[in-house]
Amino acid sequence: MVKKAPRRTAERILEVTLALFNRFGEPNVSTTLISAELNISPGNLYYHYPAKDELINALFDRFERALNDLLAASDDVRDVEDAWFFLHTLFELIWQYRFLYRDLNDLLSKNRRLETHFQSVLKNKTRAIKALLDGMRRGGAVQIDSRELEATATGMVVVLTYWLSFEYVRDPRNALEENNAQAALLRGAQHVLNQLAPYLEPSQRAYLNHLADAYNKDPK
Repeated sequence: MVKKAPRRTAERILEVTLALFNRFGEPNVSTTLISAELNISPGNLYYHYPAKDELINALFDRFERALNDLLAASDDVRDVEDAWFFLHTLFELIWQYRFLYRDLNDLLSKNRRLETHFQSVLKNKTRAIKALLDGMRRGGAVQIDSRELEATATGMVVVLTYWLSFEYVRDPRNALEENNAQAALLRGAQHVLNQLAPYLEPSQRAYLNHLADAYNKDPK
């Protein structure tokens, strides 16, 4: 049997760092802890990532690339079912890199590169949500005045960006643990879509209520 090539050290470092950041929060994870978790010397870690900010930036770059690829799918949304799937997938990606959102304000205050790039993230999210709304309007799922579209899109992006912070405040000890992921993602998608309820065509609103009822039967 051909043996698999060992994963590159730099790749392993990022995977372990992401897991630690997600579990404990970036401010609570030192490079010493990362090297100990990897069972490598601090010098080996510094060889690949000479500063903690470089680890953060490398993980953010991965997130940003995946996010931009996903946001492009907003052009294909035509109804509530499409929107639910799109938003749930978006929340799954955010969950995968949840340390960025859990510690967002702190990270931005310390990392100028992250500060500027996250402004682009917000713009891209807003552009995608506008495309989603426009597609649903053209598909007959929503009736929304163009003057209301901007404010609605902004409100949806606010929930997308700060939902995990809200979850964390609700239950700091457990909210961001893996076993709570599905409930948190469903709540997030539901609350984003609920902002469309006043504009939904009646059958689409009924379908959204059906999705919400199905979610509410799930244990939290």
